[in-house]
Amino acid sequence: MLVAIASACTPRVPPATGVVVALESEPQSLDPRFAMDAAASRVADLIHLGLTRPREDGRRTPALANGWTYDDPQRVRFCLRRGFRFSDGTPVTAADVRATYEAVLDPATGSPRRGALAEVERIESPDAFTVIFHLRRPFPPFLDATGLGIVPARLAMGRGEIRVGAGPFRVERVDPGQRIVLRPNPGWPGPPPRLDPLVLRIVPDPLVRALELKRGGISLAQDPPEPELLEWLARDARLQVRRRPGSSFAYLALNLRNPRLARPAVRRALAMALDREALLATVLGGAGRPATGLLAPEHWAYASARLPRHDPQRAARLLDRTGLRDPDGAGPRARFRLVYKTSSLPVRRRLAEAIQAQLAAVGIAVDVRTQEWATLYAEVRAGRFEIAPMTWVGVTEPDLYFLALHSTMTPPAGYNRGAYASPVMDRLTERARYEPRAVRRRQLYARIQRRAARDLPVLPLWWEDRIVVHTARLRGFEPTASGDLHALARAWLAP
Repeated sequence: MLVAIASACTPRVPPATGVVVALESEPQSLDPRFAMDAAASRVADLIHLGLTRPREDGRRTPALANGWTYDDPQRVRFCLRRGFRFSDGTPVTAADVRATYEAVLDPATGSPRRGALAEVERIESPDAFTVIFHLRRPFPPFLDATGLGIVPARLAMGRGEIRVGAGPFRVERVDPGQRIVLRPNPGWPGPPPRLDPLVLRIVPDPLVRALELKRGGISLAQDPPEPELLEWLARDARLQVRRRPGSSFAYLALNLRNPRLARPAVRRALAMALDREALLATVLGGAGRPATGLLAPEHWAYASARLPRHDPQRAARLLDRTGLRDPDGAGPRARFRLVYKTSSLPVRRRLAEAIQAQLAAVGIAVDVRTQEWATLYAEVRAGRFEIAPMTWVGVTEPDLYFLALHSTMTPPAGYNRGAYASPVMDRLTERARYEPRAVRRRQLYARIQRRAARDLPVLPLWWEDRIVVHTARLRGFEPTASGDLHALARAWLAP
């Protein structure tokens, strides 16, 4: 049936030197001061450039900067590369770097990235190619903030959205809700991008993405379709399906304000009830690795941690010992009922149904409620949920453990949406973020990962594989674990 639909469509072949890349959602902003969602980060990576870029192992590598040195533990010096220009033709200088960061630090700007710069006391630009950051105290996670895209100083303190960047592409046109058209940035100092134009098309529906890949209306998609659609696409010689281990961490968020979920024994029982291998096979077609925590094995701070193994009989006995019973409508065989909120995407609904069945086997009734993604995200941030599937995309800095698990980091201060509170975790995450010695920092994060596996403030599911489907004509594009699109600056189309 899918083939019949596809063949009935009139092919729309991309331009001979350009490609059309599908985005699952519309970017919230193209301004690096405000770009926070996954789609915005991917687009910003093409039109903006920061002092550094993340490596696959979570460490940083130079970008606009040649490198950095520590004059002392609280003073970081960056030397800029020469020859970079913004897409409007003006050269990139230290004054632009300073103005960009000062704009983010200004409360009037309202940048959500301001919190990441809380330890920055002041910024110097002693010459056109040197920037010095003065920190209030030694703070290794600061380097993660140096990925912020730099914008022209004359625009940095403005109120409007800034789309002028120093990345390999420039913005030519934005059709809200439909597409973003990019062209090569003439000020890019390296080999100019060969994809011209680069069209970013917003296609939320996975079935439409699959059909458009088949017909040639889309050249590349990184958000994988349903497993059966992926198999269908893989049989097309005009397309290439590529897979590599990814770093995106999928998990079940738990609201510990719920008195049942606040009990560690209940959370352990939930973990024992879930057969993650079976969920991976049935929901994602095996496209992932069972996760033990936030950091994937390739990350420099990763440490193995032991989660409760799948054992529904033991889970049921553990729940029996809690004595929890809900007299109001959980059903004759259920101990109590939980509400599971999820998005309306087909893969999310399928995951919800599978988890519903696995928890029912240990006596927990689950009510599944679907919502649009924006509504679901707002509900989770506001703490109006019990269980919800979430994903961390592109994790680089392990200080995210502080932002996600410290007791003071409930929204809007941080990402502790489930209101987890542990004096031990508070002390560990505080010590890790201010520890200047790399070896000691790694040891602290190992303890943090083991503590999280013991307390289970969230239920880890898996690290999703990165699956890319693109036209077989595309050359030079290498998928990354985080899903960034920067390699499109070096890609080209074969005849």
